[in-house]
Amino acid sequence: MRRWLLDIWTAVFTVAQGLWITLRYWFKTYNPQRRTFTQHFEYPELPVPVAPRYRGFHRYDLTTCIACDQCAKACPVDCIYIGKERVPGAKGFRVNTFTIDYTKCMFCALCVEPCPVDCIFMGATHDLSCYSRDGCIVDFSRLPVDVAWGRATLNPAAVAMSKVITEPVHGGPNQ
Repeated sequence: MRRWLLDIWTAVFTVAQGLWITLRYWFKTYNPQRRTFTQHFEYPELPVPVAPRYRGFHRYDLTTCIACDQCAKACPVDCIYIGKERVPGAKGFRVNTFTIDYTKCMFCALCVEPCPVDCIFMGATHDLSCYSRDGCIVDFSRLPVDVAWGRATLNPAAVAMSKVITEPVHGGPNQ
């Protein structure tokens, strides 16, 4: 019985000691004038300041891409998909789709280095929120021109609008 009471006392004492350490650090760092993240940075309206070498969501220039597949080959997780077709009567390819799956991307920037025409680079976009996994798959060829050409930052509204299908894929069973 004595051993049992000693075990209970030891359990209560160690939990209380851990709580005291937690409370002590909380009192040291508590600041009543401290603001929340959104109050400090005004996040949705103004972009969050990031470091110059921050590796955010990619920026891609559709006009200079020569569809060489070097970025897709360099990607260690195979998250870049390039659809291309040969240009009739000319040399080279035309990019149909340039898709990055951000559920796989680890933002290592290994796709930026091998590009011979510097059409892909890491941007400073901090957040690309979505409610489903297909919202994390970005097709840069379907984005608005200023975003797809790398002149504007990638934002969730532009990505969501690029996924809206304006025409049905097929006419249905009656057509």
